[in-house]
Order: sequence, then structure tokens, then C-alpha cells
Amino acid sequence: MKKMNSNSALIIVDVQYDFLPGGALAVHQGDEIIPVINMLQAEFDLILATQDWHPADHKSFAANHEGKNVGDFIQLEGLKQILWPVHCVQDSEGAKFHKDLDQSRWAGIFQKGKNPKVDSYSGFFDNARRGDTGLGDFLKSKGIEKVYVCGLAQDYCVKFTALDAISLGFDTFLIADATRPVNLNPSDGDQALVDLKSAGVKVILSTQI
Repeated sequence: MKKMNSNSALIIVDVQYDFLPGGALAVHQGDEIIPVINMLQAEFDLILATQDWHPADHKSFAANHEGKNVGDFIQLEGLKQILWPVHCVQDSEGAKFHKDLDQSRWAGIFQKGKNPKVDSYSGFFDNARRGDTGLGDFLKSKGIEKVYVCGLAQDYCVKFTALDAISLGFDTFLIADATRPVNLNPSDGDQALVDLKSAGVKVILSTQI
């Protein structure tokens, strides 16, 4: 690996206990990406993280809808919404970053999902694009042109972070061996890669950096 130039940033998406094995919304083998992400961080001058940070009354939680179950769909503020288990509640253990994830050089943490009325997969905007985390403006203020996305989960928060990055004009890369899918449906992770490539995101491996 060679050191990335100063116009590149690494975005680490939601490597939190609730998305890791044993967590409330665990991604199979999600913990396997942590050593890869730690290795990658040495190659970037600018490293940022996103953090799912839900209030307990978030409307995307099945527990907050009487008679509804995880995996059911509802209409939420005009959007189709899948219902999730309670996860990444603000100040909970499940919302913390994994202890083995190196946080020593992070320039910022951008929290998302704080509005109880709309879900927020992307690190840039909520799903209705009504709320903005400030991540895009921060990257532009630093002169960033290329973003490299990794973390959890490939078919939700990583996917939508990468799609929003390219929509904002960043040259966007997904590091495939530094992410894992939820795979509510077995093909979701593969379909996410198809969608990302179609949008112009470059799918690479950590060894190509």
C-alpha cells in the first residue's frame, strides 16, 4: 500500500456492537472486517466515522408499533419503512464502537438516525433527504475529492453512504473486503454491489489501495 494523497478520505460506517456478532442487529462475520479497517487507516490522512444513534422511541423499531414484527413494512412519513429490532439506542452499549476498532486518528464522528420520525441509512442524509449530518460539507471544506467507504452493513448503511457520496460529486470507492451485508434476503449483498457499480461507485479490495 502507498499513502493516500491529501484529497482522499476514509469513511468508516457504523462499526458498532449492535451490528456485530452478538448484537441486536448482527451482521454475520461483521467482526472480520475490523483488522482490515485498522490496517486501512494507516493509509489515510483523513479518517471519519458514522454512528447510528437512535432515540429509544424511533419509529423504525418494530417494538414501537403494536402488533408489528421485525421485518414488517409500514409507511413512515411518506416512505416505505422496514421495521428493525431495537438497536444503537443513544448512550447504550450497543451503540458504542467496537473496542478493537482503532479510533485514535479519527477527525470526526457523524451521528445519524437521531430523528425518531425518519430512518437514516446514509452517513450524509436521512432516508427522506430532509436531514443533513454535515458530512458532505465537512469533506468539501477539507478539499476532499475521493472517498473510500467501508464498515457495516454493505446492503444498507454502507450502500447508501456510497450512493450519496457519488451524488454529491465525490469519486467514490467501496472497499469490498472491509464490509459485510445483513442479507435479509440472501442476494441483498450482491445486489447492493450491482446497484453501486451502476451508480458509478468503484468496487475495490483493500489490497488495491
